[in-house]
Amino acid sequence: MSVSRSQPRVAIVTLNWNRPDDTLECLASATAQTHTHIFIVVVDNASNDDSVVRISTTFPDVTILQNPRNLGFASGANRGLRHALDRGADYVFLVNNDTTFASDCLARLLEHTTSDVGALTPAIYYTAEPKQPWSLGGRKHWLTLEKTGDTPKALKQANTNGFLDRDYVVGCGLLFSRAMLEQVGLFDDQFFMYYEDMDLSFRIRQNGFRILLIPKARMWHKVAVSSGGSDSPNERYWMARSSVLFFRKYVHGMRWLIVVPFRTGSAIKTVVRLSMHGRFRATRAYLRGLRDGLRTPLCA
Repeated sequence: MSVSRSQPRVAIVTLNWNRPDDTLECLASATAQTHTHIFIVVVDNASNDDSVVRISTTFPDVTILQNPRNLGFASGANRGLRHALDRGADYVFLVNNDTTFASDCLARLLEHTTSDVGALTPAIYYTAEPKQPWSLGGRKHWLTLEKTGDTPKALKQANTNGFLDRDYVVGCGLLFSRAMLEQVGLFDDQFFMYYEDMDLSFRIRQNGFRILLIPKARMWHKVAVSSGGSDSPNERYWMARSSVLFFRKYVHGMRWLIVVPFRTGSAIKTVVRLSMHGRFRATRAYLRGLRDGLRTPLCA
């Protein structure tokens, strides 16, 4: 039976790595969506627990793609995105597995899809504080390229028109159009984890597509559980490495005179903060990440 074009076919894609409880909770949200023309894909990044068995048993209609090793977020997500496009998805809703979302989240996002919109994000709140925004997307600082304006004030602005244009959005929850993905491409595989969303956001805007925050679409995020938690050694390492890759990729010419001092100051503040809290393993991991980000060759 063919699907009406008024009802686009949407793939919901998420990644799992040894966190079946989170993933099952996320999938419960996915299957409860009021928009019914969906199929669900889980990319398992070589879990060494019972994740695949539990997911397939609880949700037998969900497609599970098993990677031979942990490919990280960017490459793992790309496998799911390619599979979704190959199966004819008009849109792909990429979500972190440590999220849940309102039953009308997808429908609310789809209300704002137009040919010039490449990506849409819901308002994302903390799971532990359900009314406290975690991320609302942001604007690009004209000089430093940093994300700015990711504050509750953005929610008030978005509520005025029902949406708000953004320059950067986080990969925690994003609805991509097929047209955008085919023109712009997928995530940059150089980013194992973190900053891959800012990189793709940058390219989406460079190609003339809009990115919208939809405040009535709501999602809740447990925050950094896949990397071991905020300020864990793993999280600090990948955040540092990816940040260096991102700025090396996009900062050119005289802009370095501003960005280098700014980023150096930020790095010093991070090292001092971690050290003062006794997080010495995280401090060392952060410094290794900065080093490896500088040493890693940039792909064309």
